[in-house]
Amino acid sequence: MVDKKLKIIFAGTPEFSVPTLSALYKEKYQILLVLTQPDRRSGRGMHLKSSSVKQKAKEYNIPIFQPNSLNNEDAFKKIKEINADILIVAAYGLIIPTKILDIFSKGSYNVHASLLPSWRGAAPIHRAIEAGDSKIGVTIMSVAPKLDTGDMVKKKSIDLEEGLTSGEMTNVISKLGAELMVSIVNDINADKPLKFTKQDESITTYANKISKSEARVIWKNVTSEVIIRKIKAFNPFPGVFCNFRGKIIKIWQAKKANKVSKSTPGKLYPDAEKNRLFITTADGVIEIKEIQLEGKRKMTPKEFIITNNIKNEELLS
Repeated sequence: MVDKKLKIIFAGTPEFSVPTLSALYKEKYQILLVLTQPDRRSGRGMHLKSSSVKQKAKEYNIPIFQPNSLNNEDAFKKIKEINADILIVAAYGLIIPTKILDIFSKGSYNVHASLLPSWRGAAPIHRAIEAGDSKIGVTIMSVAPKLDTGDMVKKKSIDLEEGLTSGEMTNVISKLGAELMVSIVNDINADKPLKFTKQDESITTYANKISKSEARVIWKNVTSEVIIRKIKAFNPFPGVFCNFRGKIIKIWQAKKANKVSKSTPGKLYPDAEKNRLFITTADGVIEIKEIQLEGKRKMTPKEFIITNNIKNEELLS
């Protein structure tokens, strides 16, 4: 068995990052420091909340550093004095300056949730689902100062399973990324050479950050296929929404249907038994499987129909 001599600094913030941190810890690597973003206020009470990575690092008793920026001398000195061999990054969320990347004799490597050079940027899984990609995956690359442009070391693709949301696919991809990263770190630890492949800039696509405004449905303009993809892509955040009786309504789960004849887009059609709910689109119909009215919990179609006394052809906006 190869002695795990590598000394690691790990940088990550959301739940996506945790499987990679945990996998390295369970492989008994020396994780000397965890970099994660500062605590943020969230929720109705606006209480300070620690990142998922910070919570896991505390569980493992790993020292934590939470600078607002790495582009300053204090952060540079703090990281340099750790004297780590390698930097491992998974959805950290802060730019890492070249001056810091140059500290690590064994390099710096990042887990990115796409098949690069497709979907560089903040929301690769969301955008892949929204675009209707047939494949999704993860890439391990060297860290470069410019966003997601580093040379690729290893990647793996899987089928984008029909019906799975961004939240569900994020869980799958985070575990796949952890497996790939551990295999690469093991190779580095054993002094095995890595093969680097440059990204083809001519086929690059970008996964821009999700905004709440783009989750709004304008029924007259959207086809069934597009709305189904958006519902999956924007679950759990921010949730596809529209107006219903002067309130916001969010659609969390839906599928294509053919039960109702084509009519004005955005009309509600409950079935006679009040068990199923349909909405007309620009080119057909979708069936709602989970829905939520502003201020209420998520509901089944039956609960929603009965609670709100839904009538045929009530129009959403």
